[in-house]
Amino acid sequence: MTMLWAALLLPQLGLDALMRNSPDAGANLQNLALISCDQARPTIVDAMPAVRATGVRRGHTLAAAHALCPQLKTLPHDPAQEQKLRELLAGWAYGYSSHVSLREEEAILVEIGGSLKLFGPWPRMEQRWRAELNALGISHRLAVAPTALGALALARAQDGVFVGNPATLRQALDALPIAHARIDALAAEALRGMGLSRLREVCALPRAGLVRRFGAALADHLDRLCGAAPDPLPLHRPPDRFHARMEFDHEIESSEALRFPLRRLIDDLCAFLTSRDGGVQQLELVFEHDPLQFKQLAPTRIAIGLQSPQRDARTLLDLCALRLQAGTIPAPVRALAVVAAQLPPFVPLARDLFDEPRGAQLDWPQLADRLRSRLGSETVYALETADDPRPERAWRKRVAASNPASARKLGPRPSWLLRRPQPLRGEPRRILAGPERIEAGWWDGGDLRRDYYVIETREGQRAWAFRGIGGEEPWLLHGWFA
Repeated sequence: MTMLWAALLLPQLGLDALMRNSPDAGANLQNLALISCDQARPTIVDAMPAVRATGVRRGHTLAAAHALCPQLKTLPHDPAQEQKLRELLAGWAYGYSSHVSLREEEAILVEIGGSLKLFGPWPRMEQRWRAELNALGISHRLAVAPTALGALALARAQDGVFVGNPATLRQALDALPIAHARIDALAAEALRGMGLSRLREVCALPRAGLVRRFGAALADHLDRLCGAAPDPLPLHRPPDRFHARMEFDHEIESSEALRFPLRRLIDDLCAFLTSRDGGVQQLELVFEHDPLQFKQLAPTRIAIGLQSPQRDARTLLDLCALRLQAGTIPAPVRALAVVAAQLPPFVPLARDLFDEPRGAQLDWPQLADRLRSRLGSETVYALETADDPRPERAWRKRVAASNPASARKLGPRPSWLLRRPQPLRGEPRRILAGPERIEAGWWDGGDLRRDYYVIETREGQRAWAFRGIGGEEPWLLHGWFA
């Protein structure tokens, strides 16, 4: 099977990382450029299209950039933030192929030869990719070729190029400028000094002379570019946990203002979960405060548990918003993080083939999650049997999202158990079941010895009652059957 590599070129990843964290990323950032952290001689790392239109280019000094664009606004480049976004996109790409490489700093390389059988032909897959990348706020260029370096070179030249045949790859590459092949800078400068500008001119040079003049590295690079030599790539493996953090330029004091950064982090979480075909059942929101003003105040942590694994962004965002409204954050927030350490498999809720639309009706797991987020975990719970045969202690509360323990086989039990047994008025009309003898409690001083019966009272009600062993004590009522 012929390998096909899709090159996802990220032309302004640093700016995308910044704009995704800014709720007002509109006209306020049109004149923005990122500068290097070199305080002695800062240079332009990247710039918005409106700035580039004035002639500002990567590598320009700050003084030269201001001369070309007097309205220029600058912010320091954050390589760590850019790398986190790159890894997030690699995790997203992992949902389409297990062969994802981050070898090239400016792009993500994805082998899609086997994925086309699952996701359809490339035009359909390309449309899906672009829609999802636009939703994530990522500027991108795409190209497909039988080699990773070839796809990357084509993506630099033109967005949307598809070359599926190794035989025609060489023809597609011949017309490209030398700069698109990313040849070593010294070798590229020497080739331009020889009057060469296109790849076809470089590839037409005698092989022996090329190796003698520039060394074997250039010839090997050209071979891997055209597919004449193998090009093994290091493959990316997504992490086993999710951790995303967003730091703010100012303090945020209202839960409504936290909704935008929270939505962005939840969207990233769901993209990460989709790539792993997994879900999340436990996640944590971490609100960090200003360490200078609140030295003794630890970050505020809000744990959110769900009935079953979920990965729907709207559902998770609504649950987080409910918890924010129900709880209190003791101080203004300077940074927000979303952490999910356990990522169980996601099993979609089964639906009948001809199930009618349910409108705004919620399924029980979603309703329980909303109630717990609004009212608190301690107010919404389930019941399970305890390892104690005494009826008053045979049941206990459990977290609604946890898995129930295996229940013991017991005799008939009423749906309404009285807090304390009460004397039965008169004798039962008849006994329907029993006796069931319960003798327990000698280990904690609560010893009891009873014979329980399912009876029918004189009024025709079904009840659960007991007598002392021997049948000499009066009847005591302990519960009612529905």
